[in-house]
Amino acid sequence: MAIVSVLKRQSKALLAVIAALFILVPAAYAMRVSPMVVEMESNGSNTVARVEVQNINAGKLAFQTRVFRMEIDKDGKITETPADDKFLVFPPQGALPPGGRQVIRLQWVGEPEIPTSQAYYVSVEQLPVPFEPGSKDAASAQVQVLYTMRALVVVAPPGAKPDVKPASVHQVNYQPPALPGATEQPPLQDGVAITLRNDGRRHAMMSNFAWHLEGTDRDGKFLRVDVSPEDLSRVVGTGYVPAQGERTFNLPVPGFGPGPIKLTFAK
Repeated sequence: MAIVSVLKRQSKALLAVIAALFILVPAAYAMRVSPMVVEMESNGSNTVARVEVQNINAGKLAFQTRVFRMEIDKDGKITETPADDKFLVFPPQGALPPGGRQVIRLQWVGEPEIPTSQAYYVSVEQLPVPFEPGSKDAASAQVQVLYTMRALVVVAPPGAKPDVKPASVHQVNYQPPALPGATEQPPLQDGVAITLRNDGRRHAMMSNFAWHLEGTDRDGKFLRVDVSPEDLSRVVGTGYVPAQGERTFNLPVPGFGPGPIKLTFAK
């Protein structure tokens, strides 16, 4: 059975809200950062990576980069601390003409021997650009909308591997997050709570896999739900599970009863 329609409806609604927000932002200040996920190693040939910043509209784009250590707990709460000293970033600042591109080189300069993966955000922050005197923009603009975009950078020990297993899988009625602009909380969602445990020294990106759920419905009849990587990425993002840590994900997959649910992964 394919993933149920409620997940698709929720993801489509969220994408519609995000699209609406982008429509409200003046096009002259848009930028793109790619890739959004970078994997490196603390020693050897993979200590260097590259991220590209692109100015995709007609205005000038000035930017600066900052680096933050990212630690995430079981429930997805993120704690950030400045970590510019862990990377050599070149160039740390830049200015792009309309349509211009800049490749940013990242080199790990932290400890060459780390016990487990470490996660960071490379933040690309747009800076205000003064308008040229007498230009149409200078006469009409009152506010500049500035973007900040982030790439997730994970540094792992060379040769380390993840070891992810389901620690807990059960039916749950959970509170979904409210969509931007909503004045009321959405109703409780019938779904499945999944806790994944990673005993390996390397992080895992679990939305790269298909998830297969098997159990019984409320009437005791067999129920199987297959969740594709595309659907997972809309709901859980990368599905990041830290090395030697746990993450709990709530999936909007209704219909399962209180009995045991088996979770398996497939490429």
